[in-house]
Amino acid sequence: MALANTAFFSSSFALRRSRVSGLGFVPQLSPCEPLTVLPVRYKCSEPALAFSSKKNILHASTDGLNAVDSTSLKFDRDADYVPMPIVLIDQDSDSDATIVQLSFGDRLGALIDTMKALKDLGLDVSKGTVATEGSVKQTKLFITRLDTGRKVEDPDMLERIRLTIINNLLKYHPESSAQLAMGEAFGIKAPEKKLDVDIATHVQVKEDGPKRSLLYIETADRPGLLVEIIKVIADINIDVESAEIDTEGLVAKDKFHVSYRGAALNTSLSQVLVNCLRYYLRRPETDIDSY
Repeated sequence: MALANTAFFSSSFALRRSRVSGLGFVPQLSPCEPLTVLPVRYKCSEPALAFSSKKNILHASTDGLNAVDSTSLKFDRDADYVPMPIVLIDQDSDSDATIVQLSFGDRLGALIDTMKALKDLGLDVSKGTVATEGSVKQTKLFITRLDTGRKVEDPDMLERIRLTIINNLLKYHPESSAQLAMGEAFGIKAPEKKLDVDIATHVQVKEDGPKRSLLYIETADRPGLLVEIIKVIADINIDVESAEIDTEGLVAKDKFHVSYRGAALNTSLSQVLVNCLRYYLRRPETDIDSY
């Protein structure tokens, strides 16, 4: 999956030619992790937890949250219901960090192994919060590059982050495979229903001021999707200024702020972009190496 050289998320960033191959995201199912109770410590480098009784929010430091609830790897005792796994990568909300938000009903624990896997990618989780809304736990991680301390702008790395998190979901929550595209290849149970790519694919370009346009894409998820989308955009010399990458079960819902020579896309260029993306997305040719 070669990428044309272009700017991505900033004019100073050059998109390099690369592939999402050889990432090694082959989940190995393992027994659930033991429940770990972390102590509250202050003024030290060890992990610390702080609870807010008013908002029912758990704040976590980077190196220390990795316990998984004892119920994390169990199927729902009352039914076979499997919640929708959601992985959202947000490049807009924070100028200094890439925000990754994930949820899987009430089954996610403290995600220590996920944070360790991200650290192995050369990333730092500078802050983490866990909020409970009804029966859903929403974990939010603020991620920066270890070498620069800045947010992640490389589309290859953003895709690796996404696949790393999904890989860990399949590993520690194998029941999620029924709700994830990667579950077909690596899960204990493949999704029962496959999305019709033609029906599931929607591409729109909307106005978002004089200097940029908003590109919205909804399609069937698959490994390497983000990098291929960026390649299509780059091939017609359109710049991606920021992005929000949302994986909801089998569906990818992505938003990109795009521009052409510092200005919003005109009607004809918007139509070219939409046509190119629709053509590519409805005829996926996913290399097995993308997994």
